[in-house]
Amino acid sequence: MRPALILATVTGLVLGVTPASAEPADQARQRDFRAAAAEFGVPESVLLGVSYLESRWDANAGTPSTSAGYGPMHLTDVRTANTGGTHHDEGTEDPRGDDSRPRLSPQPGPPVEQLPKLQTVNEAASLTGLSTEDLRADAKQNIRGGAALLAKYQKEIGAAGDNPADWYGAVARYGGAGDTGSAATFADEVFATINQGVERVTDDGQRVRLAATSTQPNKQQLDKLGLRKSSSDNTECPRTLACEWIPAPYQELPNNDYGNHDKANRPESQEIKYIVIHDTEGQWDGVLKMVQDPTYVSWQYSLRSADGHVAQHVKAKDVAWQAGNWFVNSKSIGLEHEGFAKLGTWYTEAMYRSSAKLVRYLAAKYRIPLDRAHIIGHDNVPGTIPSTVRGMHWDPGPYWDWAHYFDLLGAPFRSTGNLGLVTIKPDFATNKPAFIGCVKAGEPCTPRGSTSVILHTAPDANSPLLKDSGLRPDGSPGTMEISDHSSRVETGQQFAVAEVRGDWTAIWYLGQKGWFHNPRKAPNAVGGVGLVVTPKKGKATVPVYGRAYPEATAYPAHITPQVLAPLQYTFSAGERYSLGQALPSEYYWAPTFDSTNHTVVRGKTKYLQIQFGHRIMFVNADDVDVRPSFWR
Repeated sequence: MRPALILATVTGLVLGVTPASAEPADQARQRDFRAAAAEFGVPESVLLGVSYLESRWDANAGTPSTSAGYGPMHLTDVRTANTGGTHHDEGTEDPRGDDSRPRLSPQPGPPVEQLPKLQTVNEAASLTGLSTEDLRADAKQNIRGGAALLAKYQKEIGAAGDNPADWYGAVARYGGAGDTGSAATFADEVFATINQGVERVTDDGQRVRLAATSTQPNKQQLDKLGLRKSSSDNTECPRTLACEWIPAPYQELPNNDYGNHDKANRPESQEIKYIVIHDTEGQWDGVLKMVQDPTYVSWQYSLRSADGHVAQHVKAKDVAWQAGNWFVNSKSIGLEHEGFAKLGTWYTEAMYRSSAKLVRYLAAKYRIPLDRAHIIGHDNVPGTIPSTVRGMHWDPGPYWDWAHYFDLLGAPFRSTGNLGLVTIKPDFATNKPAFIGCVKAGEPCTPRGSTSVILHTAPDANSPLLKDSGLRPDGSPGTMEISDHSSRVETGQQFAVAEVRGDWTAIWYLGQKGWFHNPRKAPNAVGGVGLVVTPKKGKATVPVYGRAYPEATAYPAHITPQVLAPLQYTFSAGERYSLGQALPSEYYWAPTFDSTNHTVVRGKTKYLQIQFGHRIMFVNADDVDVRPSFWR
């Protein structure tokens, strides 16, 4: 060893400094942020804050986000991650789901446009001399690329210095928004994160920390970005969230048709009971074109991935055609998040935060409880009748982080004691089910964190999966196909415990016992207490429904009664399912463009919502008893 190297090593040991080569491997990303900040003259807290709002510092195995962003800094490359259309283009689901009207069959939307704001990886490559492939796949180089972009944006607005407060404009520019409101919302969240501080372990085991630093950013820099002035006028959003009004057209069409939603007067006419979480299966600009097409379908809000920008299209008082079940449509608000369930792409922290702000606001306004019986995924909406069950959509899919989302909502999933119920709650980062078919049929998906827990027919990982007669009418067991939720539960859902054997727990699921691995040291669920539903004494089985419609005698003479067709599942004596909520029987008759004759039909029948399988379902309250979950 050379004398200089010996001296440096000894000096480091004497002074308590750890040589770089000996620093913990799980702090490599922290060092990468520090080095990139120094190299490009970006305050480290700013670089960390921007990255957290984009990716929470995760690498996501080099796969693209829902807005074509790669790596911790979310460098965008839409040419590589190009996907168009929306989830309404595929499958057999009728988004309206109303038997009184002809079936809706949306046509495929336009391909995604090659927008410069979705191609920042090329700009980063020019600034760093790195290849676009390295910037996408190598987390360290990705961080350097992001730092180079921030430095460039700072230079362009004529600002200088290492004070984080003076980087507000560059941060706002980084989010990619074209308007002042959205740019400010993104930058405000970044600086709120800097002020609060955050620490976590990333998806690939890296420990990263952003120390809380009191910073009052110079928001006047926003005026230097040349963005169009935005307004949240006419929108129904919290004041802390920039929203844009892009209306879905209520327009009369030929042949007595109209689109693309129904006028109503909620909550005076009907209570709003649900908020439905969707993903778009399409890129932002194409999705906006579709919701403005009077021949297409609609939803209340769209949320953009890169910066969390929100657009509202349908007023909450009106009924959008979004969930594939008219009963749910007429009692819900639909939120479409830019994303791809099947491709397994990831959702940005900026979008999670905007969505959580919006849902908190809507839930408070309409008195919607913050739980998974009321805040549901499109994949939790039941088919209306037996023939529609198989075609129902399954977004936002198993990669939407429900636990993190409910943390942001201020309603985390916690144990309330082992008293007959469990709340599904695997560790998102380490729970990586072996799904197949994300890109090509039969091929393994890229392993990634998931909120899904797989059920088996016995307390054995090698035993078959459960059967879902609605999804697989041939009687075959479920599969690990990404879209097949025959034998799958999701984070936050509550189920009644049927049996426990060692590290395995069985729950009641679609008339079967479904077993999942639930070891004490690494549980996939936490204990709970609540109410459960079971058939009344003397009833061998009770019917299960996909909608809570009135009895035939409740309909006025001019309205044809809707069929009360039970679904193909069996709810037998001895089984128990968690109670979500009690509901009146209602049907919103709205088959004409002229809304003056629209009618809410109300019956005497009362329904109870239960967590019967992956999807919620309904039972007639007269058919069942409600008991405490610890009752046997």
